[in-house]
Parts: sequence; structure tokens; C-alpha cells
Amino acid sequence: MTDWRLPATPLGASSPSPVASGRDAPRRPDRRPTGRVSLGDVTGDEAAPTRTETDSLGSREVPAHAYWGINTLRALENFPITSVPIAVYPDLIEALATVKQAAARANKAIGVLDAERADAIDAAAQEVRDGALRDQFVVDVVQGGAGTSTNMNTNEVLANRALELLGRERGDYGHLHPIDHVNRSQSTNDTYPTSVKLAMILGVRRLTEQLDLLSQAFAERGRAFQDVLKIGRTQLQDAVPMTLGQEFTGFAHTIQEDVLLLRTVMPLLAETNLGATAIGTGITADPLYRDEVRRQLQDATGLQVVTAPDLIEATSDAGAFMTLSGTVKRSAAKLSKICNDLRLLASGPQAGLGEITLPARQAGSSIMPGKVNPVIPEVVNQIAFAVAGADTTVTMAAEGGQLQLNAFEPIIAHSILQSLQWMSRGCATLREHCVVGIEANEAKLAAQVDTNVGVVTALTPYIGYAAAASIAHTALTTSTPIATLVTAAGLMDEDQVQRVLSPARLSGIELATGAIPVVTEQMLDEAARER
Repeated sequence: MTDWRLPATPLGASSPSPVASGRDAPRRPDRRPTGRVSLGDVTGDEAAPTRTETDSLGSREVPAHAYWGINTLRALENFPITSVPIAVYPDLIEALATVKQAAARANKAIGVLDAERADAIDAAAQEVRDGALRDQFVVDVVQGGAGTSTNMNTNEVLANRALELLGRERGDYGHLHPIDHVNRSQSTNDTYPTSVKLAMILGVRRLTEQLDLLSQAFAERGRAFQDVLKIGRTQLQDAVPMTLGQEFTGFAHTIQEDVLLLRTVMPLLAETNLGATAIGTGITADPLYRDEVRRQLQDATGLQVVTAPDLIEATSDAGAFMTLSGTVKRSAAKLSKICNDLRLLASGPQAGLGEITLPARQAGSSIMPGKVNPVIPEVVNQIAFAVAGADTTVTMAAEGGQLQLNAFEPIIAHSILQSLQWMSRGCATLREHCVVGIEANEAKLAAQVDTNVGVVTALTPYIGYAAAASIAHTALTTSTPIATLVTAAGLMDEDQVQRVLSPARLSGIELATGAIPVVTEQMLDEAARER
């Protein structure tokens, strides 16, 4: 069975490139434009040097230092929506560069792009994969155009860096062009969704790693609490005994289910429509390109990349995104339920359940001295709420696609990548700052078990339902321990009661019953008079 987690090296490690560069990654920008972009918006200096670039709409001045160009400039003007650039998702930038690198290698291999240009694009893409130029990916995460702005931002950055590697000036597109060369054999409609899927694979791998570590942390606490008896509850009412260890082990197991389920989504994300170009017919792409680019992408990532059998269907379908989003939402909802339980079990410390103590992370109130709140579970709850909302966004965006293309993949990408990112961080925070430090309030739990009528359920196979019901009633009205009432009534001796009410028996770890003796009404009446 294929393990769809990526190996240690692909998509995050270097692969050989024909041209060396040696550039460090510049810092991310700390400013975002609002409205029409001026030179001051992007440079901090209205008098900064510029270069003139031209597209089908006309000519514009672009900051001379920028690796992006006129298409990116227009996107900055058109989409000042969130003030969040696509660089906030490093996995997406790495995936975009990886796809462009595979395309350059494929175009070179089939002879539609000369070696000099292909190698320079390859080298520039490798630099970005290694972390360089991330601050040049500046278009907003929410954008119209089905991802064209993101694709062109990538094309322009790689073109201008490749020009530098060839000893040329930025903007010298007569020699190496963002569309004619970097985007050769491609369309936004095949490179963008493929890049988004690769980024999601990285995000899923990271999330499953964090979920697995969180599951291990809960399992460790389960072992630590394996002999700590408590009362289980159904519908918030007392039910029957269990151990605190069983409760925490249950948390561990349910998280592991999500790890396995998330891994089953990986093959859907490894399906590509590269070679489809605009709508799936492959217009402008050489017939040899489709297979070659798949092979190059597989070599660059280590994934079992497959080409969709129907490129027209694959170019318009968003089913894989909905499946992943729904699976992440499932995991988030279950994790939120666990955090609800932790907050409830730790409530108090005096007037609540107070069965466990969570690590104190910060002062809880600006007015109530000494108050400490369960802030770590609370933040994970809020992540889950956001993930659920994001899944609704993905569903609406997937449904809203029309004819041969879904124009709303940018909001799908943003929603899912944010969910994956937040869930991974939330899992790490919950494990490091909460779960590993949880302690059991054993004295309080023991006292609850001693007097709780739920314990009497374990005695029914030995003393019968009627006798057990009478004992339960008396325990409720007198707060007398169950074991004391049973031995006082002469229904069982002390050794028998202790064996039946042992942690192993009460928690169901040791399943054993005995014959039910005949308990007459006279015996019950006599026991009641003695009490």
C-alpha cells in the first residue's frame, strides 16, 4: 500500500539545477497597498527608479528593484482585499516554483524551449524552492481571475530572476519572457490547480504529523491515568465508572482515525491536469508535453503523480478540494469536542467538575485576581469554528463554478491552506502547552466514586436489581459510600465488595460476574431497619 506522505526530501529539499545562484531569501514586505498602487506603496519612495513594462492594456511604470512586473502591479491595484499576500503560504510558493521548474525541464526535453532559457528558469525556480524571493509574491490571496494573478506573479518573478542569471536586466523580456518562456505549454488553468494541490499535500503531511504527535501525547496521559477511577457521564448525568486513562486513550484513538482518513485523500491531490492548458483540450501544448511534465513533476516531488484521464473534467472539477476540506472539518470538529471535554473536566477549580488540572498559561482576568482560564483549548475551539466556516466557503465556491472552469479556486485555496495551517499550529499548541501537562485530581475523583450511585450498577449481577436500587436510593439520601451500605446490609462481605468495585472491574478492563443470589423482600426490610 502506497504511503502518500511525502519523503523527507521532495518538495522541501534542493534538486540539482543547471545554473547556480547563491542568493539568500529577502525579507517579506511589511506594507500592503489599498486602492490604486503608487510607487510609494511598494517602495516607500515616490521618486524610486522605475522600469517601463507593457501589456495588452498599455504601459506602466514598475519599481526597478521589483522582480514582479506589470501584471502583478495591476493585480495589486485590483485586489486590495485582505492585505494578505500569497507569500503567507510558503507551501504554495514552493509548489508554484516546483511546477514551473518541471515545466521548464519538460519543455527543454521535448525541444520547445532552448537549453539556455530553460536552465535559467530552472535555476530561478530552484532558488524560490529554497526560500529566496518570497517577498516578491505579493498579490492578494483573494483575487478574481481563477488564479491568473498568482500565476503571472510567479511567471514575472522567475523571468526576471532568470534574466539576472543570464546577465540581463530585469524587464528585458525580449530575451526571456514571463509568458512565452516561463509559461510555455501552460495555462493558469492547469498550473494553478496543480500547484494548489501540491501545496495542500505539504499541508496535509504537516497536519498528520502534528495530529499523530497529539495522539501520542493523549495516549501517554492515558497510561499515566490508567488506574485513576472516575464516573463517566452520558447527557451530562452520572453514568457508570471508568478510568481517566480510558477517557484520554479514547481521545488518542479518535485522533488517529483522522490521521488515517487524511492520508486517504492524498491520491486525489496527486492527480494533475498539466497539459490541459485553457479548458482541457491541450491547445498550445506539444503532444509530448503532457507525459513529460508529469514525469518531471514526479521526479521533482517524489510523489506518484498521475495525469487525469479526462483533462476537460479535471480542469473544471473541484471535487478533490471538497473532499479534503470536509475531511479537515471532520478532524477540527472532533478536536473541538475534545477541547470542550477538557474545559468541562477542568472547570472550577472549586465550583466546577475539577477532575483534571490544565497547565496555567496566563492570568485569566483583568478584574478577578487568581483566575486562570483554559485558553489553549479555547483557541483550538476557535480554530475549529473557522475551519467549519472555511468548508462552507469551499462548498459554495465549488458549486459556483461554471462550464469549463471554476473561477473561484483562489478562495478555495486560501480557505483550505489556512485551515491546514491553523490546524497544524493548533495541534502543536494544544500538545505542547496543555495536554502534556494535564494532571488528575485523584483525591476528588476517588471521593466521587466512593459515594456515586453509578458504582452500584457493577453490583447488580451479584445482589440483583431490586437490592441495588434500594442501596442507590439510600446512598443518594445519606451520602454513605456504596461499599459501606452493601456490607452493612449483609449482601456481600467486604472482600467481595472490594473485588467487584476494583478499578479493573469498574472500568470494564476485567469482565467477570457471579451468580445472583436470591434477595428477599424480608432481607431488604431487615437491612433497611438496621441502617
